[in-house]
Amino acid sequence: MDDKRIAFIGTGIMGDPMARNLLRAGHAVVAHNRTRAKAEALQADGATVADSPAQAVEQADVVISCLPDSPDVEQVWLGPNGVVEALRPDMLGIDMSTIAPATAREVAGRVEGASAVFLDAPVSGGDVGARNGTLSIMVGGPAWAFERAGPVLEAMGKTIVHCGPNGMGQQTKLCNQVICVLNILAAAEAVALARKAGLDLDRMLQAVSAGAANSWMLQNLGPKMAGGDYAPGFMIDLQQKDLRLVHESARELNVPLPGTALVHQLFAANQAAGEGREGTQAIVKTIERLAGLAGV
Repeated sequence: MDDKRIAFIGTGIMGDPMARNLLRAGHAVVAHNRTRAKAEALQADGATVADSPAQAVEQADVVISCLPDSPDVEQVWLGPNGVVEALRPDMLGIDMSTIAPATAREVAGRVEGASAVFLDAPVSGGDVGARNGTLSIMVGGPAWAFERAGPVLEAMGKTIVHCGPNGMGQQTKLCNQVICVLNILAAAEAVALARKAGLDLDRMLQAVSAGAANSWMLQNLGPKMAGGDYAPGFMIDLQQKDLRLVHESARELNVPLPGTALVHQLFAANQAAGEGREGTQAIVKTIERLAGLAGV
């Protein structure tokens, strides 16, 4: 089977650079996006554009989706003119969205009913990792399908881990988001404290990034917080969706997540201020408002 023909559905902030990396790796890509212009932006790199998920799948052997939320995945995969309608036996389906583990298992069952195979493969690394092809990819599904997907996933990611059966890729991503948001909060609190103390923010970040306080969030979002750059690599609204999924899972498993709950509420303050479409680094604005630093 020729796995070089790939349908890529969802070409937003993450999906666009991921699809471009597949093209650079020599794969043929048929792109579809709800806003057609976003898919057409890939044509200069050699992609073709489809009018529906089903039409994209008809021209491919592998289908990948990268979508905002569980209902979007259900619509694209299971709805009218969706992926499942066009699947052929032995096709490989990969969803790289962050969705509920139960939704991943539901889609996997429907895909298997069409004699194809499904992997849930959410990613971490933000738009920087998507552009550089260095994403961490957490995969749930059959081990043999994970092995088959290797050449495709390696075009988009650097660390690719099989986490267990369907749904476990998504469960791993929820753990990832817990760690991420707590690191974002730590960086924001440090920046706010430094600003209130009159420190040179760039020098503070340089100093602490070389020691035990270092983290991906500090290195990548700390300078943006210091410089007032709130352009989204990952939007607060989408992070809040992920945290909703985290808390749903935690309730089901009876696991208290007090720190994560706090960050969820702080991001809600950003949303109340009309900042939901800004990057997650904008949480520093909420902390600074609490510290009397609003407008600094």
